[in-house]
Amino acid sequence: MRTGMKEQHIVTICEELALQAQQVRNTLELLADGATIPFVSRYRKEATGSLDEVQIAAVKARYDRLLEIDKRRESILHSIEEQGKLTGELKHQIETAKSLSELEDLYLPFKPKRKTRASVARERGLEPLAQQLLKQTEDDVETLALKFLTDEIPDVKDALQGARDIIAEQVNEDARARNAARHLFAKEAIIFSKVVKNKETDGEKYRDYFDFSEPLRRCPSHRILAMLRGKDENFLRISIEPDEGKALDALNRMFVKGRTAAAHQVEEAVKDSYKRLLQPSIETEFETQAKEKADDDAIRVFADNLRQLLLMSPLGQKNVLAIDPGFRTGCKVVCLDAQGNLLHNETIYPHQPQNEVAAAKRKIIALTELYKIEAIAIGNGTAGRETERFIQSMVFGRDLQVFVVSESGASIYSASAVAREEFPNYDVTVRGAVSIGRRLMDPLAELVKIDPKSIGVGQYQHDVDQNKLKLSLDTVVESCVNLVGVNVNTASKHLLLYVSGLGPQLAQNIVDYRKEKGMFPSRKALKDVPRMGAKAFEQCAGFLRIPDAEHPLDNSAVHPESYHIVETMAADLNASVNDLLKDEKLRQQIQPAKYVTDNIGLPTLTDILQELAKPGLDPREKVKTFEFAQDVHRLEDLKPGMELPGIITNITNFGCFVDVGVKQDGLVHISQLADKYVSHPSEVVKLNQQVKVRVLEVDMSRRRIAFSMKK
Repeated sequence: MRTGMKEQHIVTICEELALQAQQVRNTLELLADGATIPFVSRYRKEATGSLDEVQIAAVKARYDRLLEIDKRRESILHSIEEQGKLTGELKHQIETAKSLSELEDLYLPFKPKRKTRASVARERGLEPLAQQLLKQTEDDVETLALKFLTDEIPDVKDALQGARDIIAEQVNEDARARNAARHLFAKEAIIFSKVVKNKETDGEKYRDYFDFSEPLRRCPSHRILAMLRGKDENFLRISIEPDEGKALDALNRMFVKGRTAAAHQVEEAVKDSYKRLLQPSIETEFETQAKEKADDDAIRVFADNLRQLLLMSPLGQKNVLAIDPGFRTGCKVVCLDAQGNLLHNETIYPHQPQNEVAAAKRKIIALTELYKIEAIAIGNGTAGRETERFIQSMVFGRDLQVFVVSESGASIYSASAVAREEFPNYDVTVRGAVSIGRRLMDPLAELVKIDPKSIGVGQYQHDVDQNKLKLSLDTVVESCVNLVGVNVNTASKHLLLYVSGLGPQLAQNIVDYRKEKGMFPSRKALKDVPRMGAKAFEQCAGFLRIPDAEHPLDNSAVHPESYHIVETMAADLNASVNDLLKDEKLRQQIQPAKYVTDNIGLPTLTDILQELAKPGLDPREKVKTFEFAQDVHRLEDLKPGMELPGIITNITNFGCFVDVGVKQDGLVHISQLADKYVSHPSEVVKLNQQVKVRVLEVDMSRRRIAFSMKK
């Protein structure tokens, strides 16, 4: 085992994730050696026991979290030791604590504090009185308190109050008390939401939460995030608490012994401690936990949607005419070759106010002929439906497919530094049209240039932890890029950035090398790229593709480290590698077990044989054309009972949103997704899926549409 890797953490991860120790240990060692998650998942299955990317990421995340807890543990031990208060028992409790909350509870009595009511009382000499009261044997507490009167404590009432303040702080800092309160919160806490006085009108969008309550453990993430946003915008007040009586009963059973006057003082102190110290502290803790859980939920939804969006069906390398529609400013038209290079751009005005329909038709027909256009891509924004009708009304002299393409984030791209770098001599409208065309050809290659948050497939993406969100989305992009593979001779720097083992510098070096030396003839030639060391080559080579390469496996997912296996298989059959790729009957004669070694097992050999059957094949489905209902264009056209074709544009925990071509997406609530129980929408729908929906309700004032997909 690698020096410094903590065996107890491996045991913990095995228990939590139901994995074997060797799987966890090998995975952590590979990652520590600089391997990426996609590489480990794809090419080190023997070492990890075929863990997938999600499992590998979970192992890494949990191990990193355990190391964070260790760091805090060391800090707490050092702080208490410096105070001279670290007993053997306390040290053992801290060293065996398994969570941050457990650690912080143990540290709380020793944590440096600002001045508190209890610390003031201690300074005034009331600690002995508090300890006497805690014995709970005295019935004459007034006489007891008389001994502690001073100039600063003029009467018995002040003395008893100070002693109760000390007891209240002790109760708050007692680990048992905090755990009892925490347990009650976990089981029975209710989240309450109330509108801020006089904010009813301005906060109208939060109307559902003006007087709302729900058990916290059953409150879904989207409701928690909505309420917290309302709180942040000062429209709502939020509280989280269990039944106060139950909490006080539990604490009194711990601290109140008997029915003496002293016991009554302790009971008052317990009540004050709960209301003033303990309840607010645990409430904050549970609000933070609820926010973190809601964040994780929302990020997971966003990540799932992003993965589906990035893996949308590509048209492939075809000549495309793309249109960024508009009314007054016209429709920007661009022509792209099969590699996505810009060949031509201009503007047509087929809509109001110019209405130059005939001229626009002549121009489009001429461009389709001149540039041998095979498909037309139309942005789905302003004037999108009108432009689609305009194109559909035309008769072309060639077979042309017409596609409507989502414009989400296109304006972000067109104004970005990435777009300026690609098209320094063109304005944002041209760049936007190019992006629409390229999205049709290869959504993944184009969308990686845009900040994922701007693509519009998330749920409360601006409210969640932004560092967590970025890490999750970057991981999804990296996973998708490496799943599909990248043509190293055509990929942009921005696509190469996400290839396993590459980063900004190597991605740029590959592009620069390509410009200077020409196309890469082989994967081996990548070793000549400046700063492409052995480790970087190992990590990236299997994910980079070179069509028509010298070695036929250079356009496959077979890693160069395994070429010798395929060559041996071919030689054993008196054939070439090319023969294996072309002849299924030949491949069926291969006996994988024959090629098992100490380093190469059946998982890798199975992957190799699968890849030989479909070398370089794009795992994404082929793109399909789609048409909205011809007689529905505006919200006003919708009527309950209508059945319409639509495209799913977003998926959330509570349903999915569908575009039916009226410039306003409608919601299919989770209860309306199918004629069976659905626990999560992703069970039955996916992003960009073409569906049939029935209109249930149209709320014109709030511009909301309710759909159903039930039969």
